[in-house]
Amino acid sequence: MASSNLTMWVSSKLSLSDTSSLSFHSSLSPFQLPPQNSPTALKQSSICPSIHCGLRELRDRIGSVKNTQKITEAMKLVAAAKVRRAQEAVVNGRPFSETLVEVLYNINEQLQTEDIDVPLTKTRPVKKVALVVVSGDRGLCGPFNNTIIKKAEQRIAELKDLGLEYTVISVGKKGNSYFIRRPFIPVDKFLDGSSLPTAKEAQAIADDTFSLFVSEEVDKVELLYTKFVSLVKSEPVIHTLLPLSPKGEICDINGNCVDAAEDELFRLTTKEGKLTVERDVVMTQTKEFSPILQFEQDPVQILDALLPLYLNSQILRALQESLASELAARMSAMSNATDNAIELKKTLSIIYNRERQAKITGEILEIVAGANALV
Repeated sequence: MASSNLTMWVSSKLSLSDTSSLSFHSSLSPFQLPPQNSPTALKQSSICPSIHCGLRELRDRIGSVKNTQKITEAMKLVAAAKVRRAQEAVVNGRPFSETLVEVLYNINEQLQTEDIDVPLTKTRPVKKVALVVVSGDRGLCGPFNNTIIKKAEQRIAELKDLGLEYTVISVGKKGNSYFIRRPFIPVDKFLDGSSLPTAKEAQAIADDTFSLFVSEEVDKVELLYTKFVSLVKSEPVIHTLLPLSPKGEICDINGNCVDAAEDELFRLTTKEGKLTVERDVVMTQTKEFSPILQFEQDPVQILDALLPLYLNSQILRALQESLASELAARMSAMSNATDNAIELKKTLSIIYNRERQAKITGEILEIVAGANALV
């Protein structure tokens, strides 16, 4: 009955005021898009046709997206606070590392004319290489773990092409799970990381690599980790861990010094009622040694004591750099997730309002059609 009345009302010759507009809207689907050449159509064409829900389902989905937005925003702020702590740990340990470098330089200057025999600095033909791969313990950090694993795969392929043997020391749960699923990759040891690297954890890795190198099971030890550059940038690097440089430099696989000169810190501030992150660059200042400084012990004995200590400091710093990179990647990933949730919430709200308006318009049309049919 209502459909026949609506047909009669549309076909009736009434004045073209409100009736013409109502009859025009009645011919449109609630989800019909604007013309294809309009900006609104281009923006919503890929989203609206794929969503076919009722008003209640749309309300539930909007609420779910709001909750997800709150979670990702909270995780972003937590990661920002942890990045700050991780970078402070790197900066606080840098004066010790720099001072140790100065001591090694001074000792090396006194040993230029002497033939010393220190196991950690002894270079021999490379037949087998140990790879210390530092990965993360958790996900939700973008491509962080995949990047360092791909770097390890690339290095393994290079060693195979050179005809060299290799073994892996995996640090981090994500790397451990990856290598466990690939039994064809020889792994010497699996080590779990922690939320805050300590000297004890670095010492465990240093002891393992030290025993492998001194016993001549491997001829070279390389450290693969993610170097922290900035909040939005980190890069996987390969450093030669053993044999150590007698000058105390951190070198890459080509022997080039890659020691950093500055660090980037973050602090949480409020802007427009929301917590935001600002960046600060910190330069490390260390005191120079006196040129007339003399050592009471024999320089070889001092090297035997300092080089294992410096090996430990290199590993600890690599763990701290990797943790800072992981937290920065998680912070960036959660920021992107929050932005996506805001955009999705906006899109769903538009669709919800459109469907609600179409439903109200349809009910008005039925009422007007029924009233006109009685006239």
